[in-house]
Amino acid sequence: MSSSNDQVSIPMSQRNINGLPKKTSKDVKVFTEGAVLSFHNICYRVKVKSGFLLGRKTVEKNILTNVNGIMRPGLNAILGPTGGGKSSLLDVLAARKDPHGLSGDVLINGAVRPANFKCNSGYVVQDDVVMGTLTVRENLQFSAALRLPTTMTNHEKNERINKIIQELGLEKVADSKVGTQFIRGVSGGERKRTSIGMELITDPSVLFLDEPTTGLDSSTANAVLLLLKRMSKQGRTIIFSIHQPRYSIFKLFDSLTLLASGRLMFHGPAQEALEYFASAGYQCEPYNNPADFFLDVINGDSSAVRLNREDQDGKANETEEPSQGDMSLIEKLAEFYGNSTFCREMKVELDQLSGGQKSKKGAAFKEITYTTSFFHQLKWISKRSFKNLLGNPQASIAQIIVTIILGLVIGAIFFDLKLDSTGIQNRVIVYERNNKHESQFLTQRLYIPESRAHGPFVLCNRKHLGKNIEKPVIISNFKKELEI
Repeated sequence: MSSSNDQVSIPMSQRNINGLPKKTSKDVKVFTEGAVLSFHNICYRVKVKSGFLLGRKTVEKNILTNVNGIMRPGLNAILGPTGGGKSSLLDVLAARKDPHGLSGDVLINGAVRPANFKCNSGYVVQDDVVMGTLTVRENLQFSAALRLPTTMTNHEKNERINKIIQELGLEKVADSKVGTQFIRGVSGGERKRTSIGMELITDPSVLFLDEPTTGLDSSTANAVLLLLKRMSKQGRTIIFSIHQPRYSIFKLFDSLTLLASGRLMFHGPAQEALEYFASAGYQCEPYNNPADFFLDVINGDSSAVRLNREDQDGKANETEEPSQGDMSLIEKLAEFYGNSTFCREMKVELDQLSGGQKSKKGAAFKEITYTTSFFHQLKWISKRSFKNLLGNPQASIAQIIVTIILGLVIGAIFFDLKLDSTGIQNRVIVYERNNKHESQFLTQRLYIPESRAHGPFVLCNRKHLGKNIEKPVIISNFKKELEI
């Protein structure tokens, strides 16, 4: 979808390691000019409270420690065990983390990341936040209305939507409802592609995805990654976290970043990762999935790890605590990578990309400018809310009945309150209890905060939406929701 005609040929690795397919000249990838995202000395710490009552203490926990790397046009996978820092690194690169406790630099093509980077890039969250009562096309139209400039005509927006539908292979289900737990809709893979399509509306050069294969079967997951592979060949820099991909998915990766306990275990071409671990003394068994092998090595569960320990110590130490053994292994792998050729060459490239330009603290978190006005956004959010009401009448009728009954009960209990101190206290009790009343727009409460995280919404739209549509008499509860 890129309009640039400049092309750069980027050859894949020619090596054939442990069954990985050898690339020939026919497999050379041709990318249109895309964005190169580099990150320098990323450290991220959070404050965690521990203990009880008077003995409660606040300690700092390191989530990411001195993480460096370069993400080029193509498929850039972030792999690692649960709690290793995959999603945290992804959020830092996408400018979605609070700058407090965050240090380091993220550059785009060697320049400081712009303040509106969240609006210009795409971010697909792990849980699909599409409106199930709307069709695939209506969800894309909603994203286009809020994220594309008003100077574009409706015809131009519809042309872009049709192009995305065709690119994602959603022609057959374009006018079908996405579906909810009560309404039958599209399949899981089509739902995921709809989420991706909503982020492609702005034609971003950088696309982030948080575990895009979660909840999908192996065949559907493979189809989603093949789609991302085709998109990456158009010049997009696609960065995603993934937990445990199968072999057919792993061989699609161009770049691989391995994280454990917030430290970098490997960063480089995915096709060369097996040879790198072999040089560290960890040989992958025949017919073993490379992704599984890497996680086993990091977790200390692989037979290669046991053999390596036997070679070094004469025999495995069976009495060692698992957590202590894993941590020492992680430190060993991190140190080995720090002294490797991959790390040295990457640091040289990072110095060339930065060119002495380092971003000022908080530069990526300045106030962003919105593509559309407040009233335009309010109009479309209200329009979508009413469509949701019409698409899910059972829940709406039930909510109205519950609201009427609750109003009658509370009104009867506190009827004819006097204007004295006791009456004021009773009114406060009613107000506080009403604030605990759940909203009927549960799916919107999920979607809007997630969408606001990458910039298409004005902050006060959420408040006005609730004031005019959702809860006519309850206002303060939105202050809590806006802090999400």
